[in-house]
Amino acid sequence: MGEFSMTKETYILGIETSCDETAVAIVKNGSEIVTNVVASQIESHKRFGGVVPEIASRHHVEQITMVLEEAFELSKLSWDDIDAIAVTEGPGLVGALLIGVNAAKALAFAKQKPLIGVHHIAGHIYANRLEQEFQFPLLALIVSGGHTELVLMKEHGHYEVIGETRDDAAGEAYDKVARMLHLPYPGGPHIDRLAAEGNVTIDFPRAWLEEGSFDFSFSGLKSSVINTIHNAKQRGEVLEDKDIAASFQSSVVDVLTTKTVKAALNHNVKQVIVAGGVAANKGLRNELVNKFADLDIPLVIPPLKLCTDNAAMIAAAGTISYHQGKRSGLDLNANPSLILK
Repeated sequence: MGEFSMTKETYILGIETSCDETAVAIVKNGSEIVTNVVASQIESHKRFGGVVPEIASRHHVEQITMVLEEAFELSKLSWDDIDAIAVTEGPGLVGALLIGVNAAKALAFAKQKPLIGVHHIAGHIYANRLEQEFQFPLLALIVSGGHTELVLMKEHGHYEVIGETRDDAAGEAYDKVARMLHLPYPGGPHIDRLAAEGNVTIDFPRAWLEEGSFDFSFSGLKSSVINTIHNAKQRGEVLEDKDIAASFQSSVVDVLTTKTVKAALNHNVKQVIVAGGVAANKGLRNELVNKFADLDIPLVIPPLKLCTDNAAMIAAAGTISYHQGKRSGLDLNANPSLILK
């Protein structure tokens, strides 16, 4: 199934509460953002060095109504214009997911609108369609705090996971190394900034795994960084934080870009897209651009505002499900372990 012919304009309301962003958006025809409102909780979680699930859920309860009202106010649309409600059903923090799912179900019932459950990673993938139309088959590299995956798509709504993390996701490794360097949460942007100032002076390991595998593993790298820092302290050596950051990032970026290039060539794709919070990483973006510049495969990387969690991406993915006739019942539940398929 390629493009959809639309006899009328389609407006999908998206709701995203999988982690620590309360977001509501309205997207037109799956590719045009009408409004995209995000209430971030970073300041609330910063002092804890990571997301506290109970606090995240409480903030979602406090903010969901205000964010919804703001989205409609900015859009100048009414409920009569909305064709369906799309909501993240998983994966994510179960308490956080439940706030969005229950809000979506209540609205779907009260306003008599179709309800569509959306996979969070499908949302990250479709954030790219808000910038550029898809060309199939395509390869998506998803890199975020909880996910590192390579997904092959042969048509809209078709997802084949050909590579995934076997332990720590790349973003998770970034946050743990950032804590070792006493950097604020979230650690990824701070590591990226430090890496740009430093030099690759430490040869940290790269987990290539078995021949032909597109899977990822970053736990060994994370442990190597931690051990290197501890051993240096015991010997009284001074390691520059910026050099540790540069060396760590070099290892992560090398593995991510090399495997993405190999997978793209192996599957003869027409387009490569990058998604997820770590897609905002300048070191990764630059290396991907460099590697794909020599290949005849277009590379799409969304703007920074669409890399992190937002509801426009959920509405964009939900638009595809809506036109494919997929619907969720009012018994829809949060599924923190939802599988992409």
